[in-house]
Amino acid sequence: MAKRTQAPQIKRRHSRRRFLPLSVPTIGKEEISEVVKTLHSGWLTTGPKTQRFERLFARYIGVKHAVALNSCSAGLHLALLAHRIGPGDEVVLPSFTFASTANMVVNVGAIPVFADITKDTFTIDPVDVEEKLTRKTRAVLVVHYGGHPADLNKIQRIARKHHLVVIEDAAHAVGSEYHGKKIGSSGNTTCFSFYATKILTTGEGGMLTTNDDRVADFVYINRLHGISKDAWKRYAKGGSWRYEVKYAGWKYNMTDLQAALGLHQLRKLNHFLRIRKRYASLYDKQLGRLEHIRIPLQIPRTKHAYHLYPILLESFSRDHFINLLAEKNIGTSVHFIPLHLQPFYRKTFGYRKGDLPITEAVAEKIVSLPLYPRMTLDDINYVIASIQEILE
Repeated sequence: MAKRTQAPQIKRRHSRRRFLPLSVPTIGKEEISEVVKTLHSGWLTTGPKTQRFERLFARYIGVKHAVALNSCSAGLHLALLAHRIGPGDEVVLPSFTFASTANMVVNVGAIPVFADITKDTFTIDPVDVEEKLTRKTRAVLVVHYGGHPADLNKIQRIARKHHLVVIEDAAHAVGSEYHGKKIGSSGNTTCFSFYATKILTTGEGGMLTTNDDRVADFVYINRLHGISKDAWKRYAKGGSWRYEVKYAGWKYNMTDLQAALGLHQLRKLNHFLRIRKRYASLYDKQLGRLEHIRIPLQIPRTKHAYHLYPILLESFSRDHFINLLAEKNIGTSVHFIPLHLQPFYRKTFGYRKGDLPITEAVAEKIVSLPLYPRMTLDDINYVIASIQEILE
């Protein structure tokens, strides 16, 4: 996190009448029209629009395969299974993430081994990853927190040295780049989220990317009950009613209604990213000089997607800060409450406070501020002025 000196104050304003949420999706007439066309088409579930969305997303990322799913969680689940990770295996991952990252590890019967994060980017610390390895370790699950890429080069070196699988949780990181390449293009199995609050949304939904034909084939089949890869075509003209059940799969497919949103969201993605970067720069300039705040740091040779704009409150009560912003009709949140301190993980795996000191220190001070394309410059300046007033 970067720290700077005092900034000029933006003009104070009276509290807003309308609430400014932490996040609101940016949906335009193009998305609405495409959804209506899909409704009129008679084909609502997985079909031609889902396939088109997959092709375009794979092209955008620069990867061989993109498989559309109903969530990033589904992607993580199928990724672990595709790499044959199961009972007794250990997976090293950060505790500083959403529940589904670790839940999917547990759901395949593996053991989540939590590693600490770095102080600057809040992504998994490669040094601690290597310290957590045992003979049972099969994979490292990295999380690109808030849209900032994890240190993939160091993680890959560790993985090659110890013959480990690397899976990337890119729920926050569509459009992020690491050393000039988009997240998802590394060849690792990577999972994206298109939830309502994400940079690109399909309401609910996700995408798994890979260059591995075997992994892609496994995911294509298992996202729809484990039946033949093109079984969705059986109700189309020329389709066959015959199919084979190859696995005991799941109901993880994306629908054409969701893909209808995704097609236009993808076209607008670079525009969304530019706005997020612009607004993050305004926050950086004004908030980075305040005494009580540390702003997000971007490591050289990375591109931050700014799904989140998290600040650290160094010497000010977080609860009081959140309450004062709420009084000014500004929404905030905390990303995240560490998983190793959650009741299930404490009881099941014996984690306790003090196990991950950096994660715990960051989690006690972090606050996410509103940042999304539907915000206006007046909204951004209102947030800045409100924070300056609170912390003066």
